[in-house]
Amino acid sequence: MSDTLGQALDQLLADVAEKAKADPSQSYTAKLLQGGPVLCGKKLGEEGVETALAIAGGTAEEIAKEAADLLYHLSVGLLARGVTGAEIAAVLEARRGTSGLVEKAGRANS
Repeated sequence: MSDTLGQALDQLLADVAEKAKADPSQSYTAKLLQGGPVLCGKKLGEEGVETALAIAGGTAEEIAKEAADLLYHLSVGLLARGVTGAEIAAVLEARRGTSGLVEKAGRANS
């Protein structure tokens, strides 16, 4: 991951955590979180489909916009469930250098 993307993700997680403190009538983030993990998960799913469709046939600009929406909703969902960026980074680091096929096969047995 480039430093720029890593910094952007760190900032996004910080921004989402800050916006979570706002009045839900004034903040979309706070409103999503007020709806709980189920609402956050539904919105994440919608954004996942929109991102997949953009990748299948959209322009680079459309893909970037949908990917940004997806990362935002993922960040909100993670906050709703109390999962930190550090926890995700630890999993990614543990998988680093491992073939995706090998890693997936290991998950199927656990």
